[in-house]
Amino acid sequence: MIQRIQSIYLVLVSVFSGGLVLIFDFWKNENNQSINIWTLLEHQDYLLKSISIAFFLVALLAFISLMSFKHRRLQINLNRFNILINLILLGLLVYHLLNLSGETMVSEKGIGSFLPLASIVLLLFANLAIQKDEKLVKSVDRLR
Repeated sequence: MIQRIQSIYLVLVSVFSGGLVLIFDFWKNENNQSINIWTLLEHQDYLLKSISIAFFLVALLAFISLMSFKHRRLQINLNRFNILINLILLGLLVYHLLNLSGETMVSEKGIGSFLPLASIVLLLFANLAIQKDEKLVKSVDRLR
């Protein structure tokens, strides 16, 4: 399981979406307070709550995909669904970042907003490696 490269990619996706999002800030508001995943979860707006829930859902799906290493087709489909969630999450973050006020003050956008982009790239690499394994298993089955 761990000796495969796609397992490393999936662990990195789980770490990015479940761990690094706890450390990095998304943006700073007009009171110069850092907005991170915990403040989004406590916010009254459902759009901001859905962003924080989506990050944890991405981490959970990557972990489930990592644990289903014997079922490569399921792994590929879970990763595709995870990519879709990451694209929606990236769209929500970009929409909210573009609507932030900050024309009169300096607005700071954090690096946490770009973590879904890194997750998408890692999930694509994981899918390519899983498909390569699938082809290898099919070619060995043909020789028997």
